[in-house]
Amino acid sequence: MRKIEIIFQPDGKRALVEPGTTILDAAKQIAVDLTSICGGKKICGKCKIIVTEKDRVNAITKNELNLLSNKEIENDYRLACSTKVIDRVVVKIPESSRIGKQRLQIEGIETPVTFDPFITKLAVKIAPPSLEDLRSDAKRLLDALKDTYSLTNLHIDFELLKKLPTVLREGNWTATVTIFDNRKIIDVEPGVTYPRNYGIALDIGTTKIAGYLINLDKGKLLSADSIMNPQIPFGEDVISRITHAITEPEGLTQLNEIVIRGINELLESLCAKTGINSNEIYEASVVGNTAMHHLFLNINPKYLALSPYVPVVQGPIDIQSQNVGSGVKLNIHSQGNVHVLPVIAGFVGADHVGVILATEIYKSEEICLAIDIGTNTEIALGNEKDILVCSCASGPAFEGAHIKYGMRAATGAIERIQISPKTFEVNYQTIGNSEPRGICGSAIVDILAELFKIGIINYRGKMNTNIDSPRIRGENKDAEFVIAWNEDTGLEEDISITQEDIRELQLAKAAMFTGATILMKNKGMTRDDIQKIFIAGAFGSYIDSKNAITIGMIPDIPLERITSVGNAAGTGARMALMSRESRNTANEIARKVRYLELVKDPDFMKEFANAMCIPHREPERFPTIKTLQ
Repeated sequence: MRKIEIIFQPDGKRALVEPGTTILDAAKQIAVDLTSICGGKKICGKCKIIVTEKDRVNAITKNELNLLSNKEIENDYRLACSTKVIDRVVVKIPESSRIGKQRLQIEGIETPVTFDPFITKLAVKIAPPSLEDLRSDAKRLLDALKDTYSLTNLHIDFELLKKLPTVLREGNWTATVTIFDNRKIIDVEPGVTYPRNYGIALDIGTTKIAGYLINLDKGKLLSADSIMNPQIPFGEDVISRITHAITEPEGLTQLNEIVIRGINELLESLCAKTGINSNEIYEASVVGNTAMHHLFLNINPKYLALSPYVPVVQGPIDIQSQNVGSGVKLNIHSQGNVHVLPVIAGFVGADHVGVILATEIYKSEEICLAIDIGTNTEIALGNEKDILVCSCASGPAFEGAHIKYGMRAATGAIERIQISPKTFEVNYQTIGNSEPRGICGSAIVDILAELFKIGIINYRGKMNTNIDSPRIRGENKDAEFVIAWNEDTGLEEDISITQEDIRELQLAKAAMFTGATILMKNKGMTRDDIQKIFIAGAFGSYIDSKNAITIGMIPDIPLERITSVGNAAGTGARMALMSRESRNTANEIARKVRYLELVKDPDFMKEFANAMCIPHREPERFPTIKTLQ
């Protein structure tokens, strides 16, 4: 079959595809920077492209007519997921459809641990062979380790046995032995090399993958970095990726291989920065939500999509690195250990175990609320006596999904907003101080709070279109408030927040507050019982806590009790890499916390409906905001 060329501008990238291929699939093949929040399911309307050669692609579809405005259609906009190529075509990717350079959160709370890693390197001198000593090389090595370090019952596999004679002679009967958990020899090197002992902690998030390279001889963080999760083109939420994995013939393998390739790229970057060989990385400690956990381990996630949403595996996993994945192998020492922290439930994963571990809620006397805000928000409430957890679907709106000008926290995203109560003029700040291209999560919270405080929207979220201001236009569901005028933006059009956007934000914030409310109810508590709130995640690091309370996203407690802890999940992964005690604690946390399925609570729908109001239908729950209603 003949191939058709697609040229993507402004980058000039070219793809050769079969007739009938969608522009989105072609973009995935050659890694074109093109947003697709739903992963090609034709529901998000974000993969906008411009095609002027209309006869070289299929006719516009009903789906596109619903998701694109009349003005966009007039200006040759299409959706890449619905546009199929017929002949050679040039496709323009507008700036608003580009992911851009994402601001990724890797820093997190620093929680001290007792340094006691599972990987140790020991130098040992063994007796050379002689007529008087006819023991094998392996036997003499094991006896030397027993005599020198009191290590018994060590296991050594066949591959290492084969290389022992060469290694020991090259080392003049001195060797460095790498041991996992004082029970398994995973490497033997000639001579004394024991200081070169490294591990990697990984937080595999839906949006980003963070890596922390650790010196396991000293417990020192050498370098940290992050990348966008390369699975994003298959859907920016976990449900889209689960669907891809279970409905496409090679879907699971595809998602598994692409995430491991991404991790390997991250490892390569960290090793280049530090001068370390990846073969000197002997252990990886991994956290992630339950869907990412399954996809990383190449476990079919289909049961996560079916009630009662049970994970295939819940407990901690230790697996040899060469056995991770289906085809692409994790690029650390082939005999190295990969430890994956336990998950709690179908939508409360190892990442939230890491958050609870890092914030030390499990040993606090005070009642603490930990909220890990992401594409999916996990919430924990409790202290040393008992912890109750839940999950709520709140993230997509704060990540830019279903918001007309919403975008991720990338260059050009408006991240801070203030609106004058007298003139309605808008002061905003963008990431990178560049022309605004859209609005990211932190500013979305600001907008809702500011509009409410100055009376442009009422407690039900309805926009007052009778106010005399050029920034307010349209009526009813078509009403909008202009944030940035077209001459100031990088889009050549106004950036606004619409009535429908406000509705989406109300749904998102209501989901979060309802989760916290149901947890408090089941523990017989009120907001007055909460002594600390920990807000985790990249989004949580940048939101204004006062504005989050104003819109009713988090309970109304004194601001000094609220702490942003950054990527606490990554901190938990590091703790589990460096400390046996922390790893054991993580296992205890996963076993002891109680999971609550929100929708099964009889008060869920009532609480959710009440939480849709700003800040809440019951003003007494927000005494510091009550006067604004």
